[in-house]
Amino acid sequence: MTLESLVPLVVLVPLLAAAGVLALGRRLRAQRLVTVIALTLTLGISVALLIGVDAAGTLVVEVGGWQAPFGIVLVVDRLAALLLVVSSVVLLAVLLFSVGQGLAYGDDETPVTIYNPAYLILAAGVFTAFIAGDLFNLYVGFEILLVASYVLITLGGTEARIRTGTTYIVVSLVSSFLFLASIAMIYGALGTVNLAHIAVRMAEIPAETQTLLHVMLLIGFGIKAAVFPLSFWLPDSYPTAPAPVTAVFAGLLTKVGVYAIIRTETLLFPSPELNPALLIVAILTMVVGILGAVAQTDIKRLLSFTLVSHIGFLILGIGLGTIDGTAATIYYVAHHIVVQTALFLAAGLIEQVGGSTSIPRLGGLLALAPSVGVLYLVAALNLGGIPPFSGFLGKLGLFQASIATGDPLAFVAVGAGALVSLLTLYALMRVWSRVFWGTPPAPADEESTDAVEPTHDDVYPATGAVAIAERARAIPRLMTTATVGLVLAGIALTVLAGPLYQYAERAALVLGENGYVTAVFPEGTPEVLDD
Repeated sequence: MTLESLVPLVVLVPLLAAAGVLALGRRLRAQRLVTVIALTLTLGISVALLIGVDAAGTLVVEVGGWQAPFGIVLVVDRLAALLLVVSSVVLLAVLLFSVGQGLAYGDDETPVTIYNPAYLILAAGVFTAFIAGDLFNLYVGFEILLVASYVLITLGGTEARIRTGTTYIVVSLVSSFLFLASIAMIYGALGTVNLAHIAVRMAEIPAETQTLLHVMLLIGFGIKAAVFPLSFWLPDSYPTAPAPVTAVFAGLLTKVGVYAIIRTETLLFPSPELNPALLIVAILTMVVGILGAVAQTDIKRLLSFTLVSHIGFLILGIGLGTIDGTAATIYYVAHHIVVQTALFLAAGLIEQVGGSTSIPRLGGLLALAPSVGVLYLVAALNLGGIPPFSGFLGKLGLFQASIATGDPLAFVAVGAGALVSLLTLYALMRVWSRVFWGTPPAPADEESTDAVEPTHDDVYPATGAVAIAERARAIPRLMTTATVGLVLAGIALTVLAGPLYQYAERAALVLGENGYVTAVFPEGTPEVLDD
């Protein structure tokens, strides 16, 4: 079996598994087994592709034997291969967490036959977006994952989930409309939707039209990536979903939007025309996001705002328009997918133990669930950028690339990034201090938002510390194991930072026309379309 034959399997395996899981009906153990096997197999395929692509170069598969740009082309370069591996790891870890929690089996709020197939379809959509070689199939990948996400975010049909799911759907439809309109305009102007062919022919249309198309694509992808001021929907949508769903959304869905922006800026519109605007957006996203996080009293909402804030770091690297900036962004994308997901899983463990994610309702968890405290602390320090974790290394790379440009706006972005890192650490450590070191609220006070210091004779019955201790002992081992795995993956990004950063640099070097276009058209672009 050749490497090229593995490329379609990253999409086909989860799709076929989703069909199989649906056919299994209510045989829940079989559903779980098929889903775990499918994602494990996809992870193995992704690792093989990463090793092969790094050694032999970009893989191009012409589906059905139709030569590009006439047919569908699947492209796996170093960036796509890395994201396939990281996404597979996260998807598998979150699935195991959900199985441990009982979500994959179906709980009181979750239809038992829906979760696994929707989860597999979500995975297929993410993978489709990463390997699509044309704008239309990139759009198809977005729509597949969005349809599945609609199902997952509204699981159980509770009022809060339906309300936030409605907002999520409306915003996503606006983004999809802008993207589809952009595709139609590009096809009308250039006669192609193949990414490599668009890159070659873009110079043929007027500069004003190029700018319009550029802005439309950035707005459409910016909504999906949750950049300021297009991020208003995210903090309200994610926290209401079940913990595993929130974790996988936070880790992956916004990064698909970031991935699309990387392709747009490095391949379709490599000119620096909009780089200053991207830097301004990056600064505002970082600052506004972290200010929102500092003001929160719920852990999930706080983490949702930190997610928005750190998207700004990724836009910063893209907006620099340099190889060094892009390489730092690629490394930071891998870091953020893993660590942000790990933090949301840790929040799920906190909710499992404390019965809530409201900070004033929690306290004293370190003595009752020390393993949860350690997992949260390590992930929080990593996201906050404490040396020598990967969060620090990624931010250092971004700051060095910014300073190297000599652009005053980039210097401002460095200052904003340093401030945001400190505020991120403050917000996350405030959770640690209150939830793990603080005193548990008395049962009578749990309905209020303010914790009251207990007296020496206070005893916390079923709703207090006793109940928390019982829940801590009852944490399913699979939930803890999955969280440990992602926290260790974040540490691995630190231990292997040298080789990974070198890989990111190699990935950045072949993103533009000289690498991507040459791989798709090794013998030059078809003259029949260029005339």
